[in-house]
Amino acid sequence: MTVNAARLQNAVMAVLTIRDVPDDVKEALGRDARESGQSLQAFLLGVLRRQAAFSRNRKLLSEIERDLAQGGGADDDAPDAATLLEQARLDDLDGGVGRPGAGGVA
Repeated sequence: MTVNAARLQNAVMAVLTIRDVPDDVKEALGRDARESGQSLQAFLLGVLRRQAAFSRNRKLLSEIERDLAQGGGADDDAPDAATLLEQARLDDLDGGVGRPGAGGVA
């Protein structure tokens, strides 16, 4: 990555500050981060990414529920929802690299 590209990437990242974190909470998070071989910042970023993915899943499930309540539904040949959700989670984690149809190279 060039220096200019690195600066651009950092320019679009948000910075979050969390105040008044109890010591026991900080210690527990730090311990979990060390056990997973990550810095506290990398560990917490992973936690935030998972939470964001769960939020997107809740929204998707609400939309599906609304569609079903309106009489919509899947045809018999529709893919399994659990498989689609798992694929979407994996795509979020690695950007879809390496799986056919997921935006990456098989």
